[in-house]
Amino acid sequence: MTRSSKIDVVGVGLNATDTFIPVAHYPARGSKVEFRSVKVLPGGQVATAMIACQQWGLRTRYVGKVGDDSASELHRAEFARHGVEAHLFIAPGCPSQQAFILVDDSGERTVLWKRDDRLTLRPEELRRDWIVHSRALHVDGHDTAAAAIAASWARASGIPVIADVDELYPGVETLLKSVDYLITSRDIPGRLTEEPDLKKSLPALQKRFGSRLTAATLGEQGVLAWDGTQFHYAPAFHVEPVDTTGAGDIFHAAFIYGLLQGWPLQRQLDFGCAAAALNCTAIGARGGIQSVVSIERLIATGARHSPLSQTDEENYKSC
Repeated sequence: MTRSSKIDVVGVGLNATDTFIPVAHYPARGSKVEFRSVKVLPGGQVATAMIACQQWGLRTRYVGKVGDDSASELHRAEFARHGVEAHLFIAPGCPSQQAFILVDDSGERTVLWKRDDRLTLRPEELRRDWIVHSRALHVDGHDTAAAAIAASWARASGIPVIADVDELYPGVETLLKSVDYLITSRDIPGRLTEEPDLKKSLPALQKRFGSRLTAATLGEQGVLAWDGTQFHYAPAFHVEPVDTTGAGDIFHAAFIYGLLQGWPLQRQLDFGCAAAALNCTAIGARGGIQSVVSIERLIATGARHSPLSQTDEENYKSC
C-alpha cells in the first residue's frame, strides 16, 4: 500500500446530490404551488467544504461513501474537475444520499433528505495515512464511529480537528473529545449542555470536551466563538440572498483556510462570514464560492447585518 501524499486538509463526512426547486413561497399544506425549474447539483457538508478549500488553493483529500447510481459519477467527476483527491467507497445496490430543496424568493430553503444506512462509512474502511499526512482534519460527525477514529488519529499526530456539527448523532460525544475547533449550528450547544444561553453553553462545552474553540453560527446574526478566555463575535454580511444552502459548509471551509494561514481568530470569523454570505448569492451548496480576493473585498467594503442588539454585541466582546 503506497504512502499517501501530504495535503493541507482531509475531510471525512457527507456528500449529497441536491435537487433544487425554486418557488415563490413555501407551499401551504394542501396547496398547489408552481415551481420555476429543477436543477441537480452536488452538495454535502464535508464534500462541499473540501471543494471550497481546493478552489482557494489548498491541497485537499475527501473520504466518503456513495451509492452505485449515476449520482456517484457526478461526485467523482466534480472532485476530479476541481483537483480534490477523493476516496469514494461504493455501497452496492444502494442510492447515493439525496435531497430535495425548496428555495423561496427570500433565499431561505427547506430540505427533504434521505440517506440509506448502507452509506455509513465504517471505521475499518479508513486508512490512517489518509488522515495523518495532512495539516488539518474536517469532520461532520454523521458517520460518528469513523469520524471518531479519524479524529483520534489526528489528535495523536498533533493535527487540528475541525467539526461541523448540526445534529446530535449517537455517540457524538466520543468524537467531540478529539475535536479542537467545534463549530456548531445555533441550537447544538444548548442541547448538549441543557443551557440555552450561548454565553454560558459555549464555555461549558469548551470546558467539558477540552476544545481549543467552541462556536455557534447564527445565520444573519453571524457567529459567536469562545476561545477559552474571551468571546469573539462577527456579524454576518448583508447580501441579496438567492439560496442559503451550503452557507454553513462554506463558513467551515473558510475557517479552515484562515486557520492554515495562521490568521488571528477574528479574521478567520470575518472571512468565514463573508465567504458564506457570497455563497448565498447563487443557487446550490457550491454555487457562490468566490475567490479569496472577492471575499476580502466584501470584508473591506460590505455592509453587515445588525446583531440581535448592540448591547448583546458588546456583551459578547467583553465577556
